[in-house]
Amino acid sequence: MFSSLLRSTVAGSVCLLLAGCYGEDGNVALGSLERDRVALTATANEVLIDLPVAQGTFVKKGTVLAQLDPSEQQAIVNQARAEVQKAKANLEKLKNGARKEEIAKARADVAGAKASLADAAASFKRYSDLTGRGTTSQAQLDSARAARDAADATLKSLEEQLNELVAGTREEDLDIARAELAAAEASLQTQQKILADLTITASRDGTLDNLPWNLGERVTAGSPVAVLLAGAAPYARVYVPEPHRVRIKQGAKLEVHVDGLDKPIEGTVRWISSEPSFTPYYALNQTERARLMYVAEVQLPDSAAELPNGVPAQVALP
Repeated sequence: MFSSLLRSTVAGSVCLLLAGCYGEDGNVALGSLERDRVALTATANEVLIDLPVAQGTFVKKGTVLAQLDPSEQQAIVNQARAEVQKAKANLEKLKNGARKEEIAKARADVAGAKASLADAAASFKRYSDLTGRGTTSQAQLDSARAARDAADATLKSLEEQLNELVAGTREEDLDIARAELAAAEASLQTQQKILADLTITASRDGTLDNLPWNLGERVTAGSPVAVLLAGAAPYARVYVPEPHRVRIKQGAKLEVHVDGLDKPIEGTVRWISSEPSFTPYYALNQTERARLMYVAEVQLPDSAAELPNGVPAQVALP
């Protein structure tokens, strides 16, 4: 809120100065040297454990500027990596199918079930003959029949289990295992990205302008940890009077006069606003239109890389 108010105040002051200047010399646009400010923010509430680069240092893209404590996130990554290994092992197990020892055991179980069924069938036949001669009870015959039927059911169940082992894994089960592995790998990539984001690196070449947090402080998620002034050379951010707007095009070459330098520097217009910095609600007459200002950015060459931010600059208008 304060920064927005400050920018508005500064813009208004510049416009008033320009209005006065335009009355004296309408072929000049006033402003100052600036660079793009790049704020690198924290993605988690973690303690700041390292600041390897000092403020004011020119850094290349990828340079580590700050390090947040990665201990907790590293443990999460390790857990996700273990889940991937688990899913891989399960898929490989399903691909390989049953071991020969398991199939041999299943065949032995089937053979045992056949022997049990033969014994139960013989007992049922014996009790059936004895019941016909009246030497045993109906209850004993029913018990023998139940034992025979149970042995038959057990044999069929074991035979189906053996067939399942011999046939191998169903394709649908393999698809499920592959999907579980893909989900585990995606989760690992997500957690690794979160871990990598705890290392704050320069996203562009530029000068490290500010480190708002001190070592040992717990950084708030979303707050800037490092602020870069991007680019080698600055650009002149100036306000172009309305009568000159139609003659200023993107890519045009203009002379930039910087306070403290005897000779002007040729810059290139990299952007100019299509709307004035303020627009009154009432109709503008010719005099009032001349007071409108259009923000423009004139990029200086790399030879001006040593020039600091904030220095007043004037651009000679065509």
